[in-house]
Amino acid sequence: MNKQKTIYLISALTVLLLTSACGNQTSSGSADNVNPVPTATEPAKTDANDSAANSDKEILIIIDQTLKPIEGNSFDFVVNQRPEGFALAEMQWVSKNNTIVNSIQEAIEHGGNGEDGFYISGNGQFMGFFYPDTMKGEEGQVVFLFKDAEGKELTWKKEITLK
Repeated sequence: MNKQKTIYLISALTVLLLTSACGNQTSSGSADNVNPVPTATEPAKTDANDSAANSDKEILIIIDQTLKPIEGNSFDFVVNQRPEGFALAEMQWVSKNNTIVNSIQEAIEHGGNGEDGFYISGNGQFMGFFYPDTMKGEEGQVVFLFKDAEGKELTWKKEITLK
């Protein structure tokens, strides 16, 4: 009897595994995609005057605006690539109606208390931006500022609409 239960259990797990894999979608470009692909990355735009010297300093950030089963509004972001020697120093939301600037320390505090603005939670595992309902639909620019030990700065900017 135990052998028969084991066979049923293995069969059920196999069916569960196969059905969960079938639920994954590839990006087909249709407008009714439930889980759209995160916003594409863009190379950094630098503030430094010597742009030729900084041309190899590429920053790649992914902004993910997929809806989440949480209360409130937010988007997540991931820094996929940063120039060697540079660290994220500041995050900004700049629009016609609002300007929000948060340092890394403020973002860590928001990650702990859930306050609106940029947040970093966990051990830097989760990063994003919380915003109130009044900002929904707002068009603006997300700006990430990176600094090195010598005080040089690089920025990455992306125009988005808050969903």
